[in-house]
Amino acid sequence: MTTDRFAVLTDAAIDVLAELGMRGLTHRAVDARAGMPQGTTSAYFRTRKALIEAVVRRLADLDRADLDARELPAGADSAAVTLTDIDRTAAGIAALLDQWMSTARHRTLARYACLLEATHHPELRTILEYGDASRAQSRAMLAAAGARNPAQAGDHLVACIDGLLFDRLIGAGARTAPPPGTAANRADLTIAIATLLRAFAGQHPEAQRSGT
Repeated sequence: MTTDRFAVLTDAAIDVLAELGMRGLTHRAVDARAGMPQGTTSAYFRTRKALIEAVVRRLADLDRADLDARELPAGADSAAVTLTDIDRTAAGIAALLDQWMSTARHRTLARYACLLEATHHPELRTILEYGDASRAQSRAMLAAAGARNPAQAGDHLVACIDGLLFDRLIGAGARTAPPPGTAANRADLTIAIATLLRAFAGQHPEAQRSGT
């Protein structure tokens, strides 16, 4: 499959998932959204499992492109990143989360739909492996910042940021937080993420007293 055809079909599947949910994800629906002849999607992705796995791969690729565009810590290079400027790091992460809540909201909704589907179908659990990269990046960043237990702290940081995104996008936080895509939302997210970074890096007074 050409890269362009893969992107067209999986992007269409992401849109279908965001608007109709997992029940609406069919090969025919993707064909229609992509403007392709009926049968095109099934020719490339023979099963629904293969289609979902392709969507998750596409989501992971797009997320990585977002990280690269914002020059956030990623991959092997993250070991060179420190948290000496926590507010700047937090602002970068906040801007990314704000993007995933606004212009890329459909992708975030599609990601949640895929994860929920995996809880009901063990054969899809392999898609969770795409989350390993963000945890590795977080561990390396916190190790460089001097966290006492960077492996644990890195996993906890990702979990907290994931929870923040969920709460702001579709949880109760959506009722009280500033609107996504605004400077106010990015500023509010920056405060929350800076607090998390300081705590998990051991630079927060409460974290230092608890020994974490």
